[in-house]
Amino acid sequence: MELGIYTFGEINQHPDGTATTDVTQRLDELVELARSADQGGLDVIALGEHHRPDFALSAPEVVLAAMASVTKRIRLASGVTVLSSQDPVRVYQQYATLDHLSQGRAEIVAGRGAFTESFPLFGYDLADYDELFDEKLRMLLQIREQETVTWQGRHRPALNKAHIVPRAQQDRLPVWVAIGGSPASAMRAGALGLPMMMGFFTGTEQFIPRVELYRQAAEQAGQDPAGLRLGASGHMFIGKTSQSARDSFYPYYAHYLRGMGITGGAEFHRQGYDLWIQRGLPVGSPQQVTEEILKRVELLGIDRFLGQIDVGNLPNAMINESLELFMTEVVPVVKRETATATSP
Repeated sequence: MELGIYTFGEINQHPDGTATTDVTQRLDELVELARSADQGGLDVIALGEHHRPDFALSAPEVVLAAMASVTKRIRLASGVTVLSSQDPVRVYQQYATLDHLSQGRAEIVAGRGAFTESFPLFGYDLADYDELFDEKLRMLLQIREQETVTWQGRHRPALNKAHIVPRAQQDRLPVWVAIGGSPASAMRAGALGLPMMMGFFTGTEQFIPRVELYRQAAEQAGQDPAGLRLGASGHMFIGKTSQSARDSFYPYYAHYLRGMGITGGAEFHRQGYDLWIQRGLPVGSPQQVTEEILKRVELLGIDRFLGQIDVGNLPNAMINESLELFMTEVVPVVKRETATATSP
C-alpha cells in the first residue's frame, strides 16, 4: 500500500480576507513539504497543473525537479498533467528528464482536467475535450514504448521517424489515468491496461461501478489483471481530535468550495460539511482518517491513496500539523492493516 499527498499550490484568499500572494514563498513551502514527506516516509507526492491566478503550479514538472534535489526516495508525480492541452512529446521529455534527476522516481498522472482554462490559453477547442485526451494519451504511450516514433492524428502535426530523447531512466515511465467519475474514462484506462487514479471528495461507494467497468474493459482487451493498479485521491485534514479537526478546517474548506464554484456560489453550511464527513470525507482524528482510507481499500481495492494536504490554502502551521499526524499516526496503521490483509 502506497500513501502520499498532493497539492495544487493554492494562493487564494483566506476566510479572513488575507491572502498568500507571494509565489516565491509558496513554491519554497512546497519544496519543504516534499522534504518533510520524504523524511517522514511517505511514498508519493503529486503536484497538480493549473493556469489560474489562485494557484502557483502552472509548471509542476519544474517544481518536481526542485523537489528531486531535496528528496531521496519519495516518488514524484503530476496530479494531474492536463494532457488534452499539452504536447505529448514535450510531456514525455520533461518527465524523462525528471526521472534522471530523481534517479528513477518520476510518474505521470494524466487527466482531462477538471478546470478548462488551459484550452483557450494554448489554442484548443473545448468541443474536442475528450477526443484530444484520447488521441494524446495514445500518442504518449507510443512515445513511452518507442524511441523512434512515426505517428499521425487530428490535433497535432504528424511525426515521421522522430527520435525522441532523453529516454526515461525507468524501463517504462509510469503513466496513470486520473478519472473524476466518467464511466468512459474508467473503461479507457482498463482497455489500455493503465493504472487508474480516482479523484473524489466523499461517497466511496459511487466508484464501485467504475472499478467494475475498469476491470471488465481490461479483461475484454486482454490486459494482464496482475498489471492493473487502482488509486484514490481527495481532500484530507487531520487534527488531534475529531472535533478540533472539524472546527478548525471548516472555515477554510467552506471558503474554498465557494470560491471554486463547487457550491454554485452558495455558502457551504456546516450541516452540509458534517454530512460530507459522515459520508466519507477524510476529515477528523487520525483514527477517523485511517478508517476512511481502509474503507477505500476494502470497497475499491486501491493500493495507493493520496490526500490533498493543503486544500483551502491553510496556514502553514495547520498543514504541518496535519502532515505530521498523517505520517506518524495514520500511515503506520494503514500499512500494517493492509499488509495483514494481503499476507498468506
